[in-house]
Amino acid sequence: MIDKTARPATAPVLLTGCSGGGKSTLLAALARRGYATFEEAGRQIVREETASGGRGLPWLDMDRFVDLMLARASAQFAAARAVPGPAFLDRGVIEAFAWYRRTGRTVPAPVEAAARTLRYGDPVFLAPPWPEIFAGDAERRHDLSAATAEFEAIVAALAELGYRTVELPRIDVEARADFVLAAIRASATP
Repeated sequence: MIDKTARPATAPVLLTGCSGGGKSTLLAALARRGYATFEEAGRQIVREETASGGRGLPWLDMDRFVDLMLARASAQFAAARAVPGPAFLDRGVIEAFAWYRRTGRTVPAPVEAAARTLRYGDPVFLAPPWPEIFAGDAERRHDLSAATAEFEAIVAALAELGYRTVELPRIDVEARADFVLAAIRASATP
């Protein structure tokens, strides 16, 4: 296990990749082990916008949704930096950057700045498309093909931004958590 109290604040660990690829389940497993975790900003926003009758939903106003997501992901990044030891985020500012790239639109300056200056830890973990566990719900209305396109855009954005990525294996959640923690230990070893 990683000593969470002896280490100074470090760059947050980013779990990203395909929707429905098991990121939230992995995050819950890490939380059960005592690590600081931050829920996906997009899911939080969908719940809040739905409850308030807001339009910042990906199926109503994607621009507004991305703005809200960027603000929330930036705040989560700052909160995660303040945690001693590793803190894990389910998605981050990279997703906003990737969405603009994928849609062929100019990346707004605040999104570009956040993606280039809010640097996540090494490596970034990618949840690959995993058809056997993918499921839609009230907060995830897109299908696996749209999720796969999103995954490919995120991979491209991470490469453009100079991140080293590690693909998560398609294994049970506790073994996945062990895999992530071992990879972090290996990255921290000189």
